[in-house]
Amino acid sequence: MSPELSQRLSAAVDAMPAFPKSVQRILELTRDVNSTPKELVEVIDKDPVVTVKILKVVNSAYYSLPKQITSIAHAVVYLGFNTIKNLALSIAAIGMLPKDSASGFDGQQYLLHSLATAGLAKQLAHRVDNADPMDCFIAGLLHDFGKVVLAEFMPHEFGAALQECQNGGLSLQQALHKHLGADHFVVGAMLLEKWRFAPALIETIRHQDPQSLKDTDMLACVFGANQIAKKLQFGFGGNPMFDALPATVHKRLGGNIDQVIASLGDLNALFEEAKLFAKL
Repeated sequence: MSPELSQRLSAAVDAMPAFPKSVQRILELTRDVNSTPKELVEVIDKDPVVTVKILKVVNSAYYSLPKQITSIAHAVVYLGFNTIKNLALSIAAIGMLPKDSASGFDGQQYLLHSLATAGLAKQLAHRVDNADPMDCFIAGLLHDFGKVVLAEFMPHEFGAALQECQNGGLSLQQALHKHLGADHFVVGAMLLEKWRFAPALIETIRHQDPQSLKDTDMLACVFGANQIAKKLQFGFGGNPMFDALPATVHKRLGGNIDQVIASLGDLNALFEEAKLFAKL
């Protein structure tokens, strides 16, 4: 990467808003085995945007609860600690999506793809010894977030790469190297470093290249989930091409992509929840 490009990417990452402190605190609490639901409620109650949106979700037809929920404390009881955390994280990520982009990037379809990948990564983590389901959800949700940075701050190069990829022949990663000189994996990792996420999560975002995939449980779950979401065409992250699972991922997940999809069973509920979260 040239010094000029490195400087441009750094400037773009620096221009992105900070990850909300309330959501960072929620993530800290959910990693702490000694934390309590009361502590989670106290953090969310201080963030009116997150509060309103969580109550909107818990009272939606999707959950069909017997009575209206009017407090975060009751929402935690009904939805559970982990669902509330996932919701708060999703709300924060959604709030950073550009409303319009000169690149032609479809933010809503990207969001559906990312939420589906997050849900699938969480499911896949249950079959892999050293993968944490919640960390895999976070990595799945943010695996393509470098695209958001590029769509916002380098729309012309990103738009040209999107167009070439969708015309066929090149993956989005290859097209980005051609038109920009770097890919969204690198930019996403830079952004997560700015947001001070855990090193394992940053490395998962950085090393998604199928040709040089890092062999870890989290990456196997996120890579597999991404390819499954693309193959099943749930949402669209800008790249219509899905990859066969590399040998390392095949081994960790226990099969090829079709075998893994079959083993997951009915995915309708997962996709419906992704649609629900995307409406936030």
